[in-house]
Amino acid sequence: MKKLMDVIRAELEQAFTEAGYEASYGKASLSNRPDLCEYQCNGAMAAAKAYHCAPIQIAEKVAQRLENSPVFLEVQAVKPGFINLKLSPACVRDYLQSMAKEEKLGCETVEKPKTIILDYGGPNVAKPLHVGHLRSAIIGESIKRLGRFLGHKMIGDIHLGDWGLQMGLIITELRHRRPELVYFDESYEGEYPAEAPFTISELEEIYPTASARSKEDEAYREEAMEATYLVQHGHRGYQAILQHILTVSVTDLKRNYANLQVEFDLWKGESDAQPYIPDMVQAMKDQGFAYESEGALVVDIKEETDTKEVPPCMLLKSDGASLYTTTDLATIVERMKLYHPDEIVYVVDKRQEMHFVQVFRCARKTGLVDADTSLRFLGFGTMNGRDGKPFKTREGGVMRLEHLIADINEEMYEKIRENTEIPEEEARRTARITGLSAIKYGDLSNQASKDYVFDVERFTSFEGDTGPYLLYTIVRIKSILAKYEEQGKNPEQAGIREPRSESEKALMLEAAKFNSVMETAYAELAPHKICAYLYDLANGFNKFYHETRILKEEDQERQEGWIALLVLCRRILETCIGILGFEAPERM
Repeated sequence: MKKLMDVIRAELEQAFTEAGYEASYGKASLSNRPDLCEYQCNGAMAAAKAYHCAPIQIAEKVAQRLENSPVFLEVQAVKPGFINLKLSPACVRDYLQSMAKEEKLGCETVEKPKTIILDYGGPNVAKPLHVGHLRSAIIGESIKRLGRFLGHKMIGDIHLGDWGLQMGLIITELRHRRPELVYFDESYEGEYPAEAPFTISELEEIYPTASARSKEDEAYREEAMEATYLVQHGHRGYQAILQHILTVSVTDLKRNYANLQVEFDLWKGESDAQPYIPDMVQAMKDQGFAYESEGALVVDIKEETDTKEVPPCMLLKSDGASLYTTTDLATIVERMKLYHPDEIVYVVDKRQEMHFVQVFRCARKTGLVDADTSLRFLGFGTMNGRDGKPFKTREGGVMRLEHLIADINEEMYEKIRENTEIPEEEARRTARITGLSAIKYGDLSNQASKDYVFDVERFTSFEGDTGPYLLYTIVRIKSILAKYEEQGKNPEQAGIREPRSESEKALMLEAAKFNSVMETAYAELAPHKICAYLYDLANGFNKFYHETRILKEEDQERQEGWIALLVLCRRILETCIGILGFEAPERM
């Protein structure tokens, strides 16, 4: 289905052509003076230079060709050469009627779906999720859902941090605490226990203890480094412990991500990329890309257009150990081999941009990706507290994500109990739903690349640009439709009518932007544009609602038109929040 702006442009292009000018000047935009018109065309201003003519003369000639257009109610040429446009009520009605018939509300499924791997999440095993993991999870999840809505094959990969010294530290601390475990018996040849020798709580305590000790005890650190080497080179007992660490951690991670309504298709980690490293490094050597520099193995990735220094991409340290760069390159090798993606998108802290510049350039230079495979970096900013510094607990520590969710849910529960009288269980359930909207919308409404302040009081408010405000709007629409049904009428059988008031038409025009917003948000990987649209649509509905006695209207045809408009708005709102990763309760 065409976007409404495409319908407008087609009319303008035809009018410019009939008036004797290039069709390309017939472009429209939303009016920057909504008090005067709904859309405007500035093409006459540009055409004036090419045709050596006053822009107002061109605008008037084009406006004359549009006088009988079924798309426009009013067309006015104004000095110095603008064309002001108002759509006809019939055009708006017809467009929304077409939208309402479409399963995806006018969004077209892409003709050539792409296979896209989305790398987001990125937690380390054996560590609890904290607020620093929030942005990657919910930004990545929303982009994945949006891509799927438009027809792409989106593959979400969590890319676990499950390799390196942290594994050696856990093994070493476990050996110090429980040396009798069979994993440390070098003569043992039997099957290892199926149950892990630790719980998630114990595991989350073991790692920081080991990490702190390694900074003070050199011998302990050496022991951990030796354990790291052994686990990476196939030590049976240590490999079994590694599997226990992964099983226990992933089980807990899945529980926590489920609370955020975030799901991953792949639970792969750095360890999965390790088998690809030796052949990859050897190929880079054989092809002359990799060379030694101060003992390390590097690939030069400088380009002539660089305005600042871009260091070589280091593959191996002087001791032969791999780095994050090595693992990320090997992960690309694995992804190309197993999934053949058209695109790989990384949703990562923007402070890692240089790392990914190095990885992307090295992957391209050495042929790890096909020439037409896109590598994209979506860097996000920091989630800060009111003091402008990274969000912390009251005691100054890094806040666990589950504690943040619990705090938000409790805040929402208190507000719900203050405003409504509903059973305890329903209040708790509604608080969880509304709390998630506060967290996700509070984050996603900000442009991903920018830092923002996580303001609990503002984000949990039922007023203003917040998740709870949007949910309250949806619940209000549901309530009206439910009462309409109680009158023995079917809202799904109502048909959209021509708008008869300014607020009704404004709401209809907001609804008509849906497919355009979805396409733009995906093209720019910008969930905040969906949020901005949601807020505008909710405001448009609430203005219309306060000016209109919907259920008391005696003109049945007019009432049916309003009900049909509400059904469409509810579908749009629920589709959008579903893409953003939350839902609406039945009542609030």
